[in-house]
Amino acid sequence: MTHDESLLWAPRAWIDGRWRERVVLRIGADGCFAELQPDQPPPPDATQLSGPVLPGLVNAHSHAFQRAFAGLAERRSGAHDDFWSWRDRMYGVALRISPTALEAVAAQLYAELLQGGYTQVCEFHYLHHAPDGQPYADPLTMCHALQRAANRTGIGLTLLPVLYERAGFAAPRLRDDQRRFATDVERVLALRDGVRAARWPLVNAGVAIHSLRAAAPESIHRLQSALDGDAGPIHIHIAEQTAEVDDCLAATGARPIEWLARHVALDARWHLVHATHATAAEIDTVAESGAGVVICPSTEANLGDGLTDIPRWLQQGTVLSIGSDSHVARSAMAELRLLEEGQRLALRRRNVAAAPEAGCDATAAHLFDRMLAGGAAAASFARWGLRPGARADLLVLDAEAPGLLGVPASHLLDALVFATDAPAFAEVRVAGRTVLSGGRRHDQQALRSAFADAMAALWSDA
Repeated sequence: MTHDESLLWAPRAWIDGRWRERVVLRIGADGCFAELQPDQPPPPDATQLSGPVLPGLVNAHSHAFQRAFAGLAERRSGAHDDFWSWRDRMYGVALRISPTALEAVAAQLYAELLQGGYTQVCEFHYLHHAPDGQPYADPLTMCHALQRAANRTGIGLTLLPVLYERAGFAAPRLRDDQRRFATDVERVLALRDGVRAARWPLVNAGVAIHSLRAAAPESIHRLQSALDGDAGPIHIHIAEQTAEVDDCLAATGARPIEWLARHVALDARWHLVHATHATAAEIDTVAESGAGVVICPSTEANLGDGLTDIPRWLQQGTVLSIGSDSHVARSAMAELRLLEEGQRLALRRRNVAAAPEAGCDATAAHLFDRMLAGGAAAASFARWGLRPGARADLLVLDAEAPGLLGVPASHLLDALVFATDAPAFAEVRVAGRTVLSGGRRHDQQALRSAFADAMAALWSDA
């Protein structure tokens, strides 16, 4: 019998924050869910999925080129190592990587992200120019490399060209080793418009501001004015490091989040990346504005950034999402696990993110659903998850994977987040199309070979 790939049946599926049994999922010609019906027998012509189904998550913060640097900054030769010394070394990769190498690195990364439970990635993209700092003949050259990587792997892509114009609060220009990043308001808007005009499949675009230290206040105001009426997302790094907070106080008299909230009309389009060092008052202000916060636990841990106040962000109802940022980890579940476990270590409590007072005593479920909704906002999706009208993205669990084998169905999500090390997805679909089957890709070896060649060229002298 021929099975209809637009008509699926799952033994159970995560719908509206709970497991529903025996679910029929019908996918429309537009690649979105047309209908979901629980408590149904499998239709004769339906494709029966092999395990429980979860919606895909959005990776709300990515620097794809930094995948080429993961694992290569874990030595210390001097008395001190921190974010700033890591950054200086990371710039060496940024100065060497070509469009071809970026495509290979990004394709390997995106395949890993799909395997890790992400079906959309937001690229905070500031690597624009040729290595000598001169613009490419086609300003979209590096955007094209990312788009081709996304298209090849099947992941959805939100491109966020970045406003990046100075090296610090007291520096009028970029450093020489930042020359590939240079943009102004007009160039950022032109890149965004170019991405949108290209109408690449599964690609949308917004804008980003690198940080308050990297963009002059007048430029931020001009960009905000130009975005009046535009629905696209606006992302910004903020308050990641205590040194950044100190520098902002010295330069402006205000903390970074305090300054942004005072001088910019924050709304649901804005997503504050990291917000690690936020006061209670700043958290309350951001929550009231409707703006979101993107937390990147694995990178924040790797760089020694610190821990943000997760309980207060959650309690205030802030729109929250996760990102893998520098890609020292590429699993959504690893980010959720570290997010919670960092709080456990700091507070010496368990199940910090659970919310029994709100009817959710399961930590994994509460985090998963909050990040599911927040990721959709970060990528500017009005509908997301397993629901009619949302893009038909789904993750099929391998119920026999280590960590899941024998676990009662009601605790599968708990075990996936807190007791599973290896990838546990047997199948991944994006817009209804299968991009991972049997835990593997058909082009896996080709992607790995291209990535290995790119890495060999980048690190031949290491």
